[in-house]
Amino acid sequence: MRKVILSVLGHDRPGIVAAVSRILLEKDCNIENVSQTILQTQFAGIFIVSLPEDLALGRLRTSLEDGLRSLNLHVHVKPLASQTTTSPPVPNEPFVITTQGPDRKGLVAGITEIIAAYGANITNLQAVFKGGDDPGDNIMIYEVDIPTDIDQQCLYRDLRQRAESLALDISIQHRNIFEALNRI
Repeated sequence: MRKVILSVLGHDRPGIVAAVSRILLEKDCNIENVSQTILQTQFAGIFIVSLPEDLALGRLRTSLEDGLRSLNLHVHVKPLASQTTTSPPVPNEPFVITTQGPDRKGLVAGITEIIAAYGANITNLQAVFKGGDDPGDNIMIYEVDIPTDIDQQCLYRDLRQRAESLALDISIQHRNIFEALNRI
């Protein structure tokens, strides 16, 4: 079965996921994965969808655009490339990196540059910036897969140095510890 990545963007309102999923059901598609969030007032949804063999990509796109026009949503449909890996996956450990501090340009770029330099992969990022100098108003939470074969102490040192240069408080915890400490 063919798969596509479907992204839907626009002003948030109730019923967006219901409208998208109804159209997909009518076209005999199956939603395999979905991630959706609200950024300020904007809806952002990404769907991995399997299509029946007889459904043309253009016909799906047209159905989505027509069906979502009244909600004024932007739709993008792209074929999902098949994964062909020749090297085995790199063993890693899941960590959560949290930063807090005054809002200013370059915070995300500064931290992610260090993460990327060590070959770590950001699997989820939540950042809320309300502006101003109150650290509690400006929080970034990175879920990161860190390769087990790197010098983690060097990574931690570099992250702490970068955070300090950006006037950020930083916390780095294994995801299991983070989840245990943050259970309700």
